[in-house]
Amino acid sequence: MKISVVGCGYLGAVHAAAMAKLGHEVVGVDVDENKIALLAKGEPPFYEPGLPELLTESMASGRLTFTTDMADAADAKVHFVCVGTPQKRGEYAADMRYVEGSVESLIPHLRSDSLVVGKSTVPVGTAGRLSERIAEAVPGALLAWNPEFLREGFAVQDTLTPDRLVYGLPTVGAETAKALLDEVYADILALDTPLIVADYPTAELVKAAANAFLATKISFINAMAEVCEASGGDVTKLADAIGYDNRIGRRFLNAGLGFGGGCLPKDIRAFMARAGELGASDALGFLKEIDAINMRRRVRMVDLAREVCGGSIIGRRVAVLGCTFKPDSDDTRDSPALNVAAQMKLQGASVVVHDPQGMDNARRAWPDLEFAPSAADAARGAEVVMLLTEWREYRDLDPTEFARHVAAPRMLDGRNALDAEKWRAAGWTYRALGRP
Repeated sequence: MKISVVGCGYLGAVHAAAMAKLGHEVVGVDVDENKIALLAKGEPPFYEPGLPELLTESMASGRLTFTTDMADAADAKVHFVCVGTPQKRGEYAADMRYVEGSVESLIPHLRSDSLVVGKSTVPVGTAGRLSERIAEAVPGALLAWNPEFLREGFAVQDTLTPDRLVYGLPTVGAETAKALLDEVYADILALDTPLIVADYPTAELVKAAANAFLATKISFINAMAEVCEASGGDVTKLADAIGYDNRIGRRFLNAGLGFGGGCLPKDIRAFMARAGELGASDALGFLKEIDAINMRRRVRMVDLAREVCGGSIIGRRVAVLGCTFKPDSDDTRDSPALNVAAQMKLQGASVVVHDPQGMDNARRAWPDLEFAPSAADAARGAEVVMLLTEWREYRDLDPTEFARHVAAPRMLDGRNALDAEKWRAAGWTYRALGRP
């Protein structure tokens, strides 16, 4: 089947390459000429494990092309909309200009048998409104909503072998839309992937609800970390203990700096904003505290650095290990790690940052920070080391060897990723959020 993917950022580039691997003829469309030029050479404009190989394979097959001209998508049967929905400046609400603009740009190229499929994370009610616009402009053309559930660092895997598929279908034309989506995802459905068929609002709410739940679980354990710090408890053992309850589970109960990135923070804020518009703000009032708990962890990390430095970080040389919001990504959007590094700098510390993939993005956001080519170079002469993103290379550091680089062996583990006993045995002062 001929497919177009509108928007070739993180979601769209992965989706386009994956659909080509599944045997479809795919054209990726984006207004960013530099991004398209890179993708046309098989070079992802961001770091994602497995994507370079997938792009190379898909482009070598001849089934994947990229363009800035929407007219090149005119003969596609299914059009996926994969553009971003960032937070509006000064508001919690999502900025829908890119989704709406993509649909308007597609409309002149749609046929009566076309299917537009939204994958972007949008406020509930968006699909119904866009469906009316498409039906008015091109009678017979349909809209479905098929939310994405990608994890950065695992996006290729999550696209080709998802844990579920969700179809939000129109009231009129549901069977036709479902048949087309089933054809697109035939190989994935053949793996017995669970399929949930729903209406527009439910499909839109699935992604918002999933993100809200994950944010709640992360902030819950970070709230417990605050209580542990006040009482002398150990949040990692607490998490282990409650995680054995299969109603709770251990995943996403890792206390630390909290969540960040380009999705979770802005999505829960957009969810709150939309609930307010619908007159249901009380139902999501708890998310305000979830957001606040998450942001407090960043402040606490700076305070912890001040504590181990004797009450002041002014003039102290600080090594920051990690500036992306999570490992296996170069994404520094709303990164807790980068935020802490910047706050340390603003409060007078001499900060040197290392990250395996994120330094270029971090440098663009905070050019006043100093960056080092290796963890050892960042640590050279440091009076305190802060592990803020749990990259494997940091988790595998030898504390005895690493101590040779620093001026004072003080480790602040912002992700509870290290073996505290091992580091203390090697002579380090080891502190972590939620642990004695």
